[in-house]
Formats: sequence, C-alpha cells, structure tokens
Amino acid sequence: MSFTTTILHWFQENGRVLPWRETRDPYAIWLSEIILQQTRIEQGLPYWERFMQRWHTVEELAAASEDEVLREWQGLGYYSRARNLHHAAKQVVEMGGFPKTLEGIKSLKGVGDYTAAAIGSIAFGLPAAVVDGNVYRVLARHYGIATPINTTEGKKEFMALAQELLPEKEASAFNQAMMDFGAIQCTPSNPSCTSCPLQESCIALREGRIEDLPVKRKTLKIQERRLTYIYIRYKESTAIHRRPSGDIWQGLYEPWLTDTVPSGAVLLRKEVKHVLTHRVLYADFYLWEPAERPVLPDDYIWIPEADIDQYGIPRLIEILLKELYR
Repeated sequence: MSFTTTILHWFQENGRVLPWRETRDPYAIWLSEIILQQTRIEQGLPYWERFMQRWHTVEELAAASEDEVLREWQGLGYYSRARNLHHAAKQVVEMGGFPKTLEGIKSLKGVGDYTAAAIGSIAFGLPAAVVDGNVYRVLARHYGIATPINTTEGKKEFMALAQELLPEKEASAFNQAMMDFGAIQCTPSNPSCTSCPLQESCIALREGRIEDLPVKRKTLKIQERRLTYIYIRYKESTAIHRRPSGDIWQGLYEPWLTDTVPSGAVLLRKEVKHVLTHRVLYADFYLWEPAERPVLPDDYIWIPEADIDQYGIPRLIEILLKELYR
C-alpha cells in the first residue's frame, strides 16, 4: 500500500471531528485556519465558535470595528492575526466573495502559502498540498530527510514531495489527514511508532533517527525585555493607552508604562515572565492611588475601572490585573 493510500485510510478511522470540517463554507474554513495559526485546536476552538456566533458571515465581520475584533481575540496572542483577519474580511467583501484561486486567496491579508493551500483544498477542492510543522515531521521521518526545514532548500524539497504525494481528486482529505497524522500519530515527542501503519517503510524508525528529525537550523536569538506597569486608581477610574504600530500588541490597551515608579506606588508583582515568539518579557506591576489625578502623556485616556473589560488587552496585562483582586 502506498504512503498516500495508507494516510487516507488512517484518516478515515482516526481523523479528528471538527466543526469547520462539516462545511465547505470558505468563511468558516478561513476563520479556523487564521485562528489555528500558532494556536492549539483545544485553545482555538472556543474562539472559532464565538466568532461564528457573533459574526455569522464575512460581511458581518467586515462591518465590525477593529476594537471589537481585538476584544473577541483577547487571550489568543499574536494580535496581528486579528488585525489581518479584519482587514481580509473587508477585502473579501470588496471582491464580492471569497476568491477561488490560490493566488486570489493568497492576496488576502495574513494568508500565506500554507493557509491558502488549506483553504483552497478544503473549501474549493484545489489540488494544493499543505506543508506545516506536522507535515514536515511526517515526511522528514518517513523519508529520512535531513534537509533543515527552515531553509529555502528545505522548504522547496518538502513542498515538492508533498505536492507529488497529493492525490489530485482527494486534496482536501489528504491535507487534513497529514495534519492529523502529525498531531495524533507522528507527534513531536513520544510518537506512537508501534501502532503506526507506516512503521515498515519509515526510514527514521528503521535507522533510530526519530528524535533527530525533522532538522531545524538554529538562527534566532531570543531577546529579553523589561517592562514596568503602574495601575493608577483615582476615584474609581484608571488610565490606559492604546499601543502604537511597530511594536508588540499593536492596537491593544495597557496601563501606564513607565521607567520611573512614583512615590507611594505599591509593588504587587515583580518580574512576571511572559514568553513571546522572539522575546521574553519580564514585567513589574505596581498599584498607585494618588491624592490628585496625575498628568500623563496625551495618548492616555481615563476610564471607569469597571469598564476595562470592554477594551482589548494583552494576555500579560490580563494576568497582571488579576493581582488587583487577590
């Protein structure tokens, strides 16, 4: 039995049951793909359900404000995805509907090769192979490929192989099968090799290289960043500002960020660690209850404390604010 046939048979018996797989609606499929970028299904599923319940169509999502979208996205992280999602929804409305070609789908904000192939194959049956972390792992192990997956050479090699294995008339099933096989069977650590239907033909298993594949070249240096936040409480109001473009958390709100702690401020938490993709943040969090309302930079606004839940805030700020109610 060929690799492709084996994967498809495995998928029929073991594929995950997910709501966006029960439809060909490109809106529902596109929304799931954007939410699941860098997000586990267990975490992303409730967000997908809330988005679908609040905005039933792409037209409704396009008509929403960016603040509303960011607020609904709160807790998922990588907030550029939410802004891209909103922008792309407006693009789709301007186009008169979802594009049905790979190039058209890739023209949408926040949609790259992988996402376009996933949407195109699942929603429209386009014969385009997906290559994500799961696919890299399955192919690298089964075929014993040691080319680093984060190099131009590696990306081309794996894409060509995935496309070669793709059954043109079953692109949707094969792509979803590869995703699930990597997520359930051929996992990053402790894969289920003894029950794997591909064990007899898997080069990595035969050569004892399961833990070595796929290969990823180390190029990224993680940076550290330290932040000091002051939560100001003045007559049941507090001050926040919207983060500007060109930095983390664009468009989200945060308390007063400063380098100087005012006299009388009380330390609530010190060096709260928060990990992002390319950096590690360490945040100190203070509560300050001044006798007079302080003068802050012009981009800060005063709001009732009870209204802060109406503003989209980063996950780190959400964690810090919990200190106020301990």
